[in-house]
Amino acid sequence: MTQPKMDPHQTARLETMKRQWEQKRRVSQRLSKIKCKIGVYSGKGGVGKTTVAANMAVVMAQRGASVGLLDADVDCPNVLGVLGVMDGGRMEQGVLIPPEKYGVKVVSMSFFQKNEEEAIIWRGPMIHQAINDFIERAEWGDLDYLIVDLPPGTSDAPLTVMQMIQPDGFVVVTTPQVLAKLDAKRSINMITRLNTRVLGVVENMSGQVFGQGAGEDLSMEMGIPFLGRLMLRPEYRSTVPPVVENSEIRQEYDHIVDGAVSQLEQNMATATPSKGQIAE
Repeated sequence: MTQPKMDPHQTARLETMKRQWEQKRRVSQRLSKIKCKIGVYSGKGGVGKTTVAANMAVVMAQRGASVGLLDADVDCPNVLGVLGVMDGGRMEQGVLIPPEKYGVKVVSMSFFQKNEEEAIIWRGPMIHQAINDFIERAEWGDLDYLIVDLPPGTSDAPLTVMQMIQPDGFVVVTTPQVLAKLDAKRSINMITRLNTRVLGVVENMSGQVFGQGAGEDLSMEMGIPFLGRLMLRPEYRSTVPPVVENSEIRQEYDHIVDGAVSQLEQNMATATPSKGQIAE
């Protein structure tokens, strides 16, 4: 008795599902030695989330933790510039070995740019595939923390990163302006829909002409911790992470890291397996 032929469309769907499952398995293997993954996120660009992510990573490494920093911003990857990393890492049998600076292992989308000034003009499916391949190739080894600098916004690029990496918690960055606070609220609502927890809010570029208070207001409105305020200072113009050279900035970041780690430990103690899926 002859077997009925499978519909070509059904065959293609099954092959696609198989490839996606295999890729998720490989990504899971790459991330399996990482104890905690922290996303640093904002609803809009320009609020300083890359600066916050990089300085948090440096502080954690200086405290003796093994730390990785993943620059997953597809359009504008800037982590290498913040840390002053000149080495693009090396490939060994198709695996990317991250360079290290200030005790932090670094992987960035800019590794795959031939010209850093070139605009990356990709549609959603290309972004999705690039992020998947990017995460799949990186070999982090054993890490206590992986800090993930996410793309801004609430659409395809950050959603892909969130679902692939499944951070254990998020630090949301805002600046004192009203519109930045609104966009931060949108990003918190996205995190909530993905059944993942917000570790707290950081108010960046606080003081002087920008004023202050949006971070604390957002914390009270959303019922999430306020991790701290980062004052607007000229030291951020330096090519060296300011936590390395300035004691006052280091104290601000110590306070933020203490709060984020404390919340992370509490969250992981009560974590549910549904993390990373869009809630109904």
